[in-house]
Amino acid sequence: MASRVLGLLGAFDPDHRALRLTELAARAELPVPTAHRLVADLVAWGGLSRRPDGCYVVGRRLWDVGMLAAVQADLREVSSPFLHDLYGATLATVHLAVRDDDRALYLDRLSGHASVPVVSNVGSRLPLHATGVGKVLLAYAPEQVRMRVLADLTRVTPHTITQPGRLLRDLSRVRREGYAVTQEEMSLGACSVAVPVTDSRDRVVAALGIVVPRLGRDRARLVAALEVAAQGIRRHL
Repeated sequence: MASRVLGLLGAFDPDHRALRLTELAARAELPVPTAHRLVADLVAWGGLSRRPDGCYVVGRRLWDVGMLAAVQADLREVSSPFLHDLYGATLATVHLAVRDDDRALYLDRLSGHASVPVVSNVGSRLPLHATGVGKVLLAYAPEQVRMRVLADLTRVTPHTITQPGRLLRDLSRVRREGYAVTQEEMSLGACSVAVPVTDSRDRVVAALGIVVPRLGRDRARLVAALEVAAQGIRRHL
């Protein structure tokens, strides 16, 4: 029974945020009557919500439970003041992300009317090789993770790096210089710079990034601001 419920919840992803009952059943590989019964239980509990158009979406109860995860409660709480300082100083979109298997999981994001539009949201999982925070996390990831990612370099924009050798050189530079950059590799018109966040044992536990229309002469200033914020987070972890 638990596997069936998990299958229904797993049917949702960034490309499938609202699903009809028949779609839920098909994606969870369940008979429609079984899906109908389990979905009704999830709605009653608050794990799913039914919209007026008949589609089901993830409910508030799941968000509340998810916010109790240690990676959310601890890292986001410690990092929040520093993200606000970064945003206040730059008015650019600011990201905090961790590695979730072969993807970058976005734990927090701040942006405003003056910020560059981005595709990320809190809870988004985006490619490691195409994002600034992702490159940082990939540069310090175990070797087997890098090999998996290098074997499947999806092109997101015309500027996405899809050559393994070139990406490896990029990751080496990240480890050498301490920061990563992207040039319209995830979204056209958006460039990013990111730095690692380490704990007291110098383990990379997250990445902190800023998205701007262009880097140019601001790169050094943005890197310095990110490094100050990352050091502040480290002191409080």
